[in-house]
Amino acid sequence: MPARTTARALTGFDALDRRLPAAEGAKALLRKAFPDHWSFLLGELALYAFLVLVLTGTYLTLFFDPVTAQTVYHGRHTPLSGLPMSQAYSSTLRISFDVRGGLLVRQIHHWAALVFIAALCTHLLRIFFTGAFRRPREVNWVIGVTLFMLAMLEGFAGYSLPDDGLSGTGLRTANTIVLSVPLVGTYLGFFLWGGEFPGTDLVNRLYGLHILLVPGILVALITAHLILVVHLKHTQWNARGRTNRNVVGRPMYPHFTAKSVGLFCTVSGVLALLGALAQINPVWEYGPYRADQVATDAQPDWYVGFLEGALRLMPPWETDLWGHTLMWSVLVPAVILPGLFFLVLYLYPFCEQWVTGDRGEHHLCDRPRNRPTRTGLGVAGIVFYAVLLAAGGNDVTAYGFRVSVNALTWFFRIALVAGPVLAFMLTKRICLALQGEDREALTEGEETGEVTQDVCGGLGEGRRALPADRRHRLLVRDIPEPLPRPAGAARLARRQRLRLALSNWYYRDRVELPVTPEQRARIDERTAGPDHRDTRG
Repeated sequence: MPARTTARALTGFDALDRRLPAAEGAKALLRKAFPDHWSFLLGELALYAFLVLVLTGTYLTLFFDPVTAQTVYHGRHTPLSGLPMSQAYSSTLRISFDVRGGLLVRQIHHWAALVFIAALCTHLLRIFFTGAFRRPREVNWVIGVTLFMLAMLEGFAGYSLPDDGLSGTGLRTANTIVLSVPLVGTYLGFFLWGGEFPGTDLVNRLYGLHILLVPGILVALITAHLILVVHLKHTQWNARGRTNRNVVGRPMYPHFTAKSVGLFCTVSGVLALLGALAQINPVWEYGPYRADQVATDAQPDWYVGFLEGALRLMPPWETDLWGHTLMWSVLVPAVILPGLFFLVLYLYPFCEQWVTGDRGEHHLCDRPRNRPTRTGLGVAGIVFYAVLLAAGGNDVTAYGFRVSVNALTWFFRIALVAGPVLAFMLTKRICLALQGEDREALTEGEETGEVTQDVCGGLGEGRRALPADRRHRLLVRDIPEPLPRPAGAARLARRQRLRLALSNWYYRDRVELPVTPEQRARIDERTAGPDHRDTRG
């Protein structure tokens, strides 16, 4: 009887598997190879911070009241007892002082938001500097940039919900940004705020945006991103046995699963410690928001600090046209600049593909030193962002160091222009110097740290031949050549001339490594795409 029952059960499972082949898909997923380098965990770090955000946010929604109607506070925080305030701010105080574990969960939620956006940003930088955005992963890059943009919107919405003095100051700035949009700014401001600032509707609308719409889109995009990662496979660092046509790594079960579960527990534990020990966003110190008051030392969270810095550095330019005022001092830094920023991020993979003419698939990561122009552009963008972020706190810096705010503002204005240019030039030279170091290591070997002396008294450094693994890592690289000028073309179109000039600017500077024809053939074999066809066009 037991044997007959087992056979029947197995037959039923097989029948189910034939109708819904989940077992075969699960086996393939469990066999999927995951790279074991630590840099590939940055995306998972963002994912697990997002899970903590969802869990803590669900708890907070049970107690938060997103209403701006006035009430009188009679809670446990006696310094604010008897003060009129909005129900949103009152419920935030109640979560912090009356709900068991409320303050801990609030602070974990805020720290998780900062870690989520920081990990997402660092993950995007890793993808950019290693060239992991190239074909066939352009769509995943677009999804990642969209996730970063939505994460910033989600963070701003959550930051604005408590209706305290700090968040109200941020909403006042947001209202000014909306009003600066030509033609439709006034109508859009009235619609969002439900009338003149401070209005009555924005907090309630931000609440729906924060707990439902944006998280839903984030979940959908993260799901699509993970599906594409599984389908397209991971990129991998160059090493022996790894080519552009295979994936080498640890299987998902049990190796990667154990590592991933450990990372989730670590992220959760660190966020819990931060929430318990490191105070963040003490709304009771800011007090309820009043439209006729501005909080001193008001600083936004770091991910939108660059907007604050851009607003402070922009000169007070305005233009009156046909009875309408164009506020360039707000429109340029807070609307046009972020729009250009995300447009460049969206288009960069396609622009680089057009410049190189490379249509092939790439599964090996670039070493940043081997792409000096791309690396220089990335570092220049980081410096540009850092200057704006520092400028967002120019008043606090000036007060702390006893310097003039005007002098500091001019310093940041000059640094905003000169800093990225200098960073690009310096980074490119460093990358070329590192390539030269690679060439020296290949030709002369690596230093042993020993000093030798010959019979004539001359001193020399001891060197030994490179290990095979390191030699392979240095030699196998895929750097495009500048596009050649079409043969027999007397005059090129402007678009072709631009493409040739950009290609020459991108790839003319390099340090050639000593390779034999046989080694060159092996390198071309390892870097060739899965289709083996000529993909330059």
